[in-house]
Amino acid sequence: QWRMDLEAFELVMLSRPASPPRYDDDEIERNHQEHLAYHDRLRASGQVVANGPVIEPPYPALRGLTFYRTGSLEEARRLAEADPAVRARRLAVDVMTWYCPPGTMSRPGRPVTV
Repeated sequence: QWRMDLEAFELVMLSRPASPPRYDDDEIERNHQEHLAYHDRLRASGQVVANGPVIEPPYPALRGLTFYRTGSLEEARRLAEADPAVRARRLAVDVMTWYCPPGTMSRPGRPVTV
């Protein structure tokens, strides 16, 4: 019988809502900086393994992905919904479990400037 050990993560897809509120440029910039700082703190705490924007997404609303290591979809959703950009309704979240071979998320990636 075929068997493979897999490591589980909580994947959060960040998307632009259908009807986001309108904000002026200064408010958008402030909120974006809060969003980035929030994810920096989550990475530093070990709750987020990786996150970042999606370039040329398969559907236009998709903005980014975050890979959490919390052990539960509920906790990942709670953290994702506390994101300042989500609270401001600039982003919406979809939460699911994602599996990969052990160690995949700890391999060095290639740096990209966005």
